[in-house]
Amino acid sequence: MLRFFRPFIFAACALAPTLAIASDWKPQERVEHYRVSGGSGIELYRSIGANGPRVGPGNVIAYTDFKLLWSRDYRPQPDGSCRLVSARPSLTITYRLPKASGNMPAATKRLWERFISGVTAHEKVHGDIIVDMVKEIEKVSVGLSAPNDPDCKKVRAALQSQLGPISERQRARSRDFDRVEMSDGGNVHRLVLELVNGDR
Repeated sequence: MLRFFRPFIFAACALAPTLAIASDWKPQERVEHYRVSGGSGIELYRSIGANGPRVGPGNVIAYTDFKLLWSRDYRPQPDGSCRLVSARPSLTITYRLPKASGNMPAATKRLWERFISGVTAHEKVHGDIIVDMVKEIEKVSVGLSAPNDPDCKKVRAALQSQLGPISERQRARSRDFDRVEMSDGGNVHRLVLELVNGDR
């Protein structure tokens, strides 16, 4: 069974205003497709194996990755400290999914629609986990300060020290979710079996 995989893309920058969490931001979501074809469920699945994106050691059915940029406003304070007064994320989540092309029997089409709907829902959960991570970063960022920091170097280092554990928690959540979904009897495992066996 082909696995799902999520590369981790993270970037950061600085600049923005005001001591508040910017709760009005929304992630940008993109969907990229690769083409598959077949007249039966097993043919479609074989086409996924042949045409799915190659990530790591092998091909995958679908995966989700993201690009994260930040606008941050670090402000030196009159007492010589520095405070991060605002941090606004710019998050783009990209879902890469198979898309069936060509004519197929009605029964196969129904199988495919159920399969791709389930695969998309699976990847959307990974998107939600990424959004949760960004919100956690935002929460620990705004108001962070460091004493004796007129150049705002200490507060930047303090923030960086928190980013690694937060991102690792996101990756662990994604791995745990995949482990359940793709185990025997799990949702993804069931979707694959229904696609492959459902029209026989």
